[in-house]
Amino acid sequence: MDFVPSFALVAPELLLIGAGLVLLLVAAWGGDKTARGIAIAAAAALFGAGLMLVPGLHVGVDSPATLAFGGLLKVDSFALFAKALIYLAAIGALIVAPAFFNSAAAGAERVMRAEYPVLVLFATVGMSIMVSANDFMSLYLGLELNSLSAYVLAAILRKDTRSGEAGLKYFVLGALASGILLYGMSLLYGLTGGTAFSVVRASLTGEIGTGALFGVVFVLSGLAFKISAVPFHMWTPDVYEGAPTPVTAFFATAPKVAAVALTARVAFEVFGAQVQAWQQIVMFTALASIIFGALGAIGQENLKRLLAYSSINNIGFILLGLAVANADGASAMLVYLFIYVAMSLGSFVALLMLRDDEGALLETFADIRGLSVTRPAIAWALLLFMFSLAGIPPLLGFYSKFVVFQATVEAGLIAFGAIAIAASVIGAFYYIKFVKVMFFDEPAGVVTGKSGAGHWALLGLTALIISPLGYLLTPSLTDLADKAAAALFLAV
Repeated sequence: MDFVPSFALVAPELLLIGAGLVLLLVAAWGGDKTARGIAIAAAAALFGAGLMLVPGLHVGVDSPATLAFGGLLKVDSFALFAKALIYLAAIGALIVAPAFFNSAAAGAERVMRAEYPVLVLFATVGMSIMVSANDFMSLYLGLELNSLSAYVLAAILRKDTRSGEAGLKYFVLGALASGILLYGMSLLYGLTGGTAFSVVRASLTGEIGTGALFGVVFVLSGLAFKISAVPFHMWTPDVYEGAPTPVTAFFATAPKVAAVALTARVAFEVFGAQVQAWQQIVMFTALASIIFGALGAIGQENLKRLLAYSSINNIGFILLGLAVANADGASAMLVYLFIYVAMSLGSFVALLMLRDDEGALLETFADIRGLSVTRPAIAWALLLFMFSLAGIPPLLGFYSKFVVFQATVEAGLIAFGAIAIAASVIGAFYYIKFVKVMFFDEPAGVVTGKSGAGHWALLGLTALIISPLGYLLTPSLTDLADKAAAALFLAV
């Protein structure tokens, strides 16, 4: 086998692996004092890897020559779109990290661990493999590389009991989900005789038996855990609340993109001939996530925990596009993912800027009372993000919901779309609660800490993207999403 073309196709991953190994050695010898430099180098590596994606992202890679390493990986425009979002989200998580870890917000440690950016790099490599997977073997390899890095990231504050608890819960439940996924994969392998997506798809044509149906259900259940979809969402609120906030921002963006993209690839490329077998499952999961995410957030006082339920709610809307089971639905799903990453990243950056004089983070509604008086810039930014997450026009979050609802209705799933639209109204309550507390309550006066230029730049950029000016991006975004979605339905 000639590996040279394969190495060329995975050049971004090779760059990230090389950078991760080199920076790991620097961290081992230099210690935590090199953490800031390592973070800058890691962000530069991610940016360089992102630049490598640009030619294929614009042209669209859709020929059989995109198969790498004997069909284990598939580099198409769908994978490139997802990778670009993942790399951008990872860069954002690196930008906001140093100020958090070197302040009182990190508790007793007050030092950024040098391995933090290295773990982010390796998690990103895992996610890149996930979205390019064309075989259950490479799928699981990428999934576990990402998951193992994520478990350590969640528990990286060793002296913080909340961080340790988050890491432990994530690990235990993640191991359970991996077992479910592996069981489904083993069933499909036993029934079809192969692990390649094309082999499994060819064997699942026509009417399938009970064993194969169980395999489909178990595989989708394992993937549902990774995207925090109901009923496999139980880890999300605890991990989001307990993990360090930069890590939570990372979990809420990059791994979500990777897991959704992987789920879509498996659904369309592996189970594409059995849409009726999984479409109803996805429809139920989407509606349950929308409703439960909205209802679960209503009584929350911790802002990070509330955004965890918001994440579950938004995953439901993203799954609407998957449930449509056609290229239009997949394109709408990708558009929603892009806008969701901007909204989530901006929301968590705003939370990272809620500090007291000593630099400790403030995470409850009581802390942001009257924020519009004491810190108006942060309050107005939060207002934009919350209204956009609620889908209130003219913010870009409205467009994300519009495109998935449009795809749902055009596919003839009118009742399904109507229920989802009605359920979306519930979520507006807790988003508007932010506005009520920040703009109409008496000022608490506790948010007095200063934020760095990196936080302000990232906050301003994400706020600009989700503002009405963001609609200028929609023609290009829709074009890229259409090309990426079309790649899922091309025969290899």
